[in-house]
Order: sequence, then C-alpha cells, then structure tokens
Amino acid sequence: QVQLVESGGGLVQAGGSLRLSCAASGRTSSRYAMGWFRQAPGKEREFVAAIGWIGGGTRYADSVKGRFTISRDNVKNTMSLQMNSLKPEDTAVYSCAVGRTVGASTLSVDYAYWGQGTQVTVSS
Repeated sequence: QVQLVESGGGLVQAGGSLRLSCAASGRTSSRYAMGWFRQAPGKEREFVAAIGWIGGGTRYADSVKGRFTISRDNVKNTMSLQMNSLKPEDTAVYSCAVGRTVGASTLSVDYAYWGQGTQVTVSS
C-alpha cells in the first residue's frame, strides 16, 4: 500500500556529484527508518546508507563514508542521498526503502517497501 519513487539518477564522470530523491505515497508513516541500497550487474544488492526516525541516527557503508550523505523530510515523507566524489565502482541501480523499525538498519530484511530503482552510471 506504499509506493516509493526514486529520481535523480543519471550519467556522470568520475569525481562528479548526483543527488537522489525518494518520494513516498500511500499510507506510509514517517515513524520508521528509511534507507538506500544498490545493485550492480552480476552483484547482489548491497547496503548504502540508512537514516532512522528522529533520534535514530544514520548508518553508511564503509565504501561511501565521507562521500555520501543521507537526509529525510518527515513532513513530506521524502528522502535524499547526496553523492559526491563519485567513482566508477558506484555504478548501480539505487533503490530506496522504508524500514520495519525505528532505528537505521543495514539489513535489507528490515525494510518493508521498495522503490523501482534509478540508474547511476559513473564513467572513468
């Protein structure tokens, strides 16, 4: 009953920046954690970043720490991922998700709803 739509993906050169956005609609609630995951061709889906309900804190994959920043707007039920200093290794389909818990989680099993994904391609 919850729909998530990502936007902001595209093609950039290494070292560039992109800002991804995720909009939630339906009977969603802002009381739960939200997160970003990505999946590259031939690879399993991996955790990127997560943010909890107010006071829940944030989590980042080691590969993106210092380069990516996650944020959320609990009034509009939106979430963003600011990606700086992009590398070719960041190329993947990025999906947003709404969690089942209040605190930020790095595990995909802790998320109940998923968006369709947006492609991010970083050229060398």
